[in-house]
Amino acid sequence: MKIALVSPYDFAHPGGVVNHILDLNNQFTKMGHEVRIIAPASRAVPSDDNRFLHIGKARPIPVRGTTIRISISLRLASRIKEVLNQEKFDIIHLHEPFMPMLCSAVLRFSESVNIGTFHACHGSPGYKFGWPISTYLLNRRRRKLVGKIAVSKPAMEFASKYVPGYYNIIPNGIDLGHFSPNVSPIEGFCDGKINILFVGRLEKRKGLNYLLKAYQQVKERVPNARLIIVGPGIRFRKKYEKYVRRSGLADVVFVGMVSYSELPRYYKTADIFCSPAIGGESFGIILLEAMAVGRPIVATNIEGYASVITHGREGLLVPPKDDRELARALLS
Repeated sequence: MKIALVSPYDFAHPGGVVNHILDLNNQFTKMGHEVRIIAPASRAVPSDDNRFLHIGKARPIPVRGTTIRISISLRLASRIKEVLNQEKFDIIHLHEPFMPMLCSAVLRFSESVNIGTFHACHGSPGYKFGWPISTYLLNRRRRKLVGKIAVSKPAMEFASKYVPGYYNIIPNGIDLGHFSPNVSPIEGFCDGKINILFVGRLEKRKGLNYLLKAYQQVKERVPNARLIIVGPGIRFRKKYEKYVRRSGLADVVFVGMVSYSELPRYYKTADIFCSPAIGGESFGIILLEAMAVGRPIVATNIEGYASVITHGREGLLVPPKDDRELARALLS
């Protein structure tokens, strides 16, 4: 079959949905299907076999303490019709059909079998931005979706308020060949210190400020602890670095964004993986990645994370925004 995977998000920037689509692309290709990826991009995206079809210029849009990168252009129709007429897809798989503007426009002109995957749950920042437009458009076109997938129960409950009907819940997966316990750790961090790892964008909803406060308490009890922070986000990084300096916190390392190929090595380097997000997570792929590499996990008890981790079994869950409980779990 010929399959289109459609993303509303900037394909030049890594993220949960983008990585999910890349994994689907790899698996569909291994199964013998012909795959194209349709998405906006802020810069050129390498594609050796012309698999990536660039539609729309992605732009960063600040929304409630985070940044979404989507195309909000109203002039996508001609390019979309050109691609659909030329490619003649058997299936079009739209990710985040609520998000403006690309997915909704593709759905409008599609004459293929259309499947929608819903990744977000209530509190997801992108929906706050696009909701009035996207719900109006999707309500007009939702009947063109012949199948609906949600990545978790929270995602299904959120989406079904606006697009009722039957949903298949298919949790996100990861490449177990890539995220493996057999990878090598980062040598520079293998010096006897206890490494606590954070992976994620440096933005408010990821809860790093609470982890920094918790780490301060941990450091008083475990002087050889170290906090390794992996992820992009210039504006909040400056804020967090300022907090670290003012607090006199030692052994806090801001690594910045790392490549997909290097990420498993950081998980392997960790003695503990910690994700202190305060909300807006429908699943938590990073939890799967950490588990696949064999790392113990401390995370917050938000809906998306609780759908992946049972407290006391796969990891420890603590109340969000509670640095004392977070510190207690890290020390346990």
